[in-house]
Amino acid sequence: MEKAFYKPDKHNNLYVVLSGIFIANAIIAELVGVKIFTLGKLFEKFDLNLSVGVIIWPIVFVLSDIVNEYFGKNGVRNLSFYTAGLVTYSFFIIYIGTGLTPAQFWLSNNHLDPAGNVFNINYAYSAIFRQSLGIIVGSVSAFLVAQLIDTYSFLYIKKLTGHKWLWLRATGSTVISQMFDSFVILFIAFYLLGNWSFNQVISVGIVQYFYKVGIAILLTPVLYLVHYTIDNYLGNHSHSESNNTSN
Repeated sequence: MEKAFYKPDKHNNLYVVLSGIFIANAIIAELVGVKIFTLGKLFEKFDLNLSVGVIIWPIVFVLSDIVNEYFGKNGVRNLSFYTAGLVTYSFFIIYIGTGLTPAQFWLSNNHLDPAGNVFNINYAYSAIFRQSLGIIVGSVSAFLVAQLIDTYSFLYIKKLTGHKWLWLRATGSTVISQMFDSFVILFIAFYLLGNWSFNQVISVGIVQYFYKVGIAILLTPVLYLVHYTIDNYLGNHSHSESNNTSN
């Protein structure tokens, strides 16, 4: 009988599932983050503008807290470097893809937009994806810094509170780490490598920061539900691995 080289257990399965969702959301956020959308105005004075990528980004840092809770700082740190590496890989694929010569029939079949105006699809393709390159460069830098800050903030609060008050360590680490993430990515991607003014960076950064913190607070019941589900899945030894992993 052929021997199996891989014998999955519950902890391995959990880490794979959490990592897959984490990485998928991080890469999607990078690719769609080039578009800035508006929620309107606050008191008709302050524009509420956000990157599309920010919509799903709270999922990433909630998952980061879950991984930290069950697999410790090594689990989060390894996942963060894996994700940064895959985002960087995406950078090279996009760079190569936008530089390839387009097929003539592809240009001809898409030379008009739905309104009948002349449309250069290759230019649009390159403009969107190459703008994403700046976001990826800025985001990898901001992501790694924010992840490390979030990890150690989470563990520090957990050390003070033990296994109590999950909401406090999850929200508290987000409040601290996203202060860096929200502004560093915008400054690098849109100010240093883009065409934004510094005031636009600050304006959008403030909105995105409070959005992330607000969503993190709103997701607290979801965090407890996921925590409860995982505890039931892993059984009595759900926290023993995280204690060993974080040492």
